Amino acid sequence: MEHLYQSFTVQYHYNVFFTSSLFSPENELLNSFLVNLNPAAAIKKILFVIDKGVADAHPGLTAQIKAYFLQHHQTQLVQDMLVIPGGEQVKNDTGYFDQVLEAINTYGIDRHSFVAAIGGGAVLDMVGYAATVAHRGIKHIRIPSTVLSQNDSGVGVKNGINYFNKKNFLGTFSPPVAVFNDEVFLNTLSDRDWRSGIAEAVKVALIKDAGFFEWLEANAVALANRDATAMNYQIWKCAKLHMEHIRSADPFENGSARPLDFGHWSAHKLEYLTNFEVRHGEAVAMGIALDTVYSNLSGRISAEDARRVIDLIQQLGFELTHPLLQVKEGNSPILDGLEEFREHLGGQLTITLLTGLGSGEEVHEIDADILKQAAEILNQQTASIQH
Repeated sequence: MEHLYQSFTVQYHYNVFFTSSLFSPENELLNSFLVNLNPAAAIKKILFVIDKGVADAHPGLTAQIKAYFLQHHQTQLVQDMLVIPGGEQVKNDTGYFDQVLEAINTYGIDRHSFVAAIGGGAVLDMVGYAATVAHRGIKHIRIPSTVLSQNDSGVGVKNGINYFNKKNFLGTFSPPVAVFNDEVFLNTLSDRDWRSGIAEAVKVALIKDAGFFEWLEANAVALANRDATAMNYQIWKCAKLHMEHIRSADPFENGSARPLDFGHWSAHKLEYLTNFEVRHGEAVAMGIALDTVYSNLSGRISAEDARRVIDLIQQLGFELTHPLLQVKEGNSPILDGLEEFREHLGGQLTITLLTGLGSGEEVHEIDADILKQAAEILNQQTASIQH
């Protein structure tokens, strides 16, 4: 039989900008980017979707955006900005997804125009998904407002919403055209949200960069005490490591290996089991602790290295475990997370475990007895991590 074969490559490129007071009239960064991207387009519009938490914390934001585009009028601002709730509810309820699509349709946002999302990771995920499926792809701009979204989710290529009670069951791989990290948005975060995003820095340091892990150890107190200089470096370094991994490995996750999800298999399940009362970063910190102790008990890392990881997590102010992470006899809810993680990956279960501070390896099965022992050790919050 004759057949036709085709192969082609699509190049993606985008910038992550680091700035302060993005919508200040004197800040030309956003306007310059919009004007210079596809300058031949006759009309370019921009629709803003804003996390309600950000709008409440910055009550003058919408007026500031309108003033900015009144001065920089080369791009046509949709005056009716969409303000939607933040957090996982915006990914759980498809009504918000429909609202964004309706606004894209109502205001004629075409493929030469932009949908800009300001908010935490959940809002960015949902709006990015809506932008990607509308007209088969509208340019989306991310303006992350949390530590977690500035150093991790906001700089990546994933978009999605939750469905069938499963995290990110619907989604796309589609990079934004740009990310703008504005440090001003971090000033109004609660201590809990300030801390939460640092868990992703611990994660990426543990699997990618021992030197960064040592920096986190040295600066843990400063980070926990909201030192802005330390936080800005942590965000830049963490974003850099995430982007380097995306570029060099498997950006659209065609394989089963996902080292950037170290500590996440249990975190995702814990979020759902607590109805998202446990923040993503908090769940990730607990997941890192669990997989770190498991790595020690299974002979992959030393007790000393495991102790350093646990100490850092505690210094940053995280809890080490949760009652729902305990592995019991018979049906243990957290063990269901392994099967859901395998299903989400497609095919073979692949979990990253530590082989050192800054390095890991892929494993394809988890020993329930060792996992139970690791969970018990963390539950006791003891220093006696076994040799």
